[in-house]
Amino acid sequence: MIQSYCTLKQAVSLVESGNRVFIHGSAATPLPMVEALLNRANEINNIELVAISTYGDINWNRPEVRKSFYLNSLFVSANVRDWVNSDAGDYVPVFLSEIPRLFEQKILPIDVAIVQVSPPDEHGYCTLGTSVDAALSAVRTARIVIAQVNPRMPRVLGDGIVHASVFKAMVWHEMELPELVYQAKNNGVTEQISKQVAALIDDGATLQMGIGGIPDTVLQYLTNHKGLGVHTEMFSDSIIPLIEKGIVTNEHKRVRCGITVSSFVLGTRKVYDFAHDNPAVACMNVAFVNNSDVISRNPKVVAINSAMEIDITGQVCADSIGTYQYSGIGGQMDFMRGAALSEGGKPVIALPSTTKDGISRIVPFLKQGAGVVTTRGHIHYVVTEYGTVNLYGRNMAQRARLLTSIAHPAHREELGRACFERFGKDAVKAGI
Repeated sequence: MIQSYCTLKQAVSLVESGNRVFIHGSAATPLPMVEALLNRANEINNIELVAISTYGDINWNRPEVRKSFYLNSLFVSANVRDWVNSDAGDYVPVFLSEIPRLFEQKILPIDVAIVQVSPPDEHGYCTLGTSVDAALSAVRTARIVIAQVNPRMPRVLGDGIVHASVFKAMVWHEMELPELVYQAKNNGVTEQISKQVAALIDDGATLQMGIGGIPDTVLQYLTNHKGLGVHTEMFSDSIIPLIEKGIVTNEHKRVRCGITVSSFVLGTRKVYDFAHDNPAVACMNVAFVNNSDVISRNPKVVAINSAMEIDITGQVCADSIGTYQYSGIGGQMDFMRGAALSEGGKPVIALPSTTKDGISRIVPFLKQGAGVVTTRGHIHYVVTEYGTVNLYGRNMAQRARLLTSIAHPAHREELGRACFERFGKDAVKAGI
């Protein structure tokens, strides 16, 4: 077991040219470690960085960094979006549930894993804190593991318990974790969508909420529900009131009954403190949390996710704007499929009918170069502020008519013409 701590400079000196380096993500992004590593750009070269979501300012757009470091991202967050879309980066399309397999099967073998952990307990055990997801597999498979030990990192129970002897180097660095707050828009669209989604949720349901203002707001409309469970890739602040009021009890779940299950925690200090040493919260390996078979074992799973745009046949683009990589596949398909296979489950795509500029999100065709995250074979419920439709079992013309019915009124005539041009006059007879 390591008996002492070293400096940031000493820790990142373990990284050598040609290494593939995993960077811990979400609220656990070890920003001081990342900055110290990037500052070695003139000393090392051909470094491939691998990460999922990262948070905080990363000073990457420097000539020496772009020359020596390449970001091969498994998801795309705002702070590295331009990096991924530059000649010094790229994106790997992959289901979140399968990222650990990339490490374990040496498809993307990790040389060095840089993580942020809670302090060792009296037995020498740290935790991966707010972000277990794929970090656990990176730690288990990397040749070298470097840890930033932060007393502000909560000790989160579950799979992410790691003994300090695993770390080749440890740096003591106290810092506040990044906080994320979703603010509902004042135009009422988010509230209208959220109320409709909440109406789809039955008592005893198991919930998965994607990232964004809509899933977050849905939780505020569940105060009259009973016996809800949570099995989700992200645990945020909005779940806490439902737990405290006895609405989320996890009593009907068949997987980790009585426990709120997540793969990472992201929100404000309130949720970090709530998760700290809380036996009712478990952060687990994302290969388990996002496994569609595991998800489907729970009853009445409602998976709530969003999209950039959806075409009239039900193809969902949730990760790009044309060819510009905006985010990633993430766990959307893991949970959409898991919910579909769950007894009484409901996969839901919820989105505003238009962008902030008034452009329709329901379109005849996806933008050229757009990625399909949820296929037309996996789509079920679609919700906008203008209504809820279920596309499951519907033919192409029926889907087009249903989706047109919940589009913004200003765009329905155009979508109607597209429907007629594509499916002909028989589309009118298709029925709803």
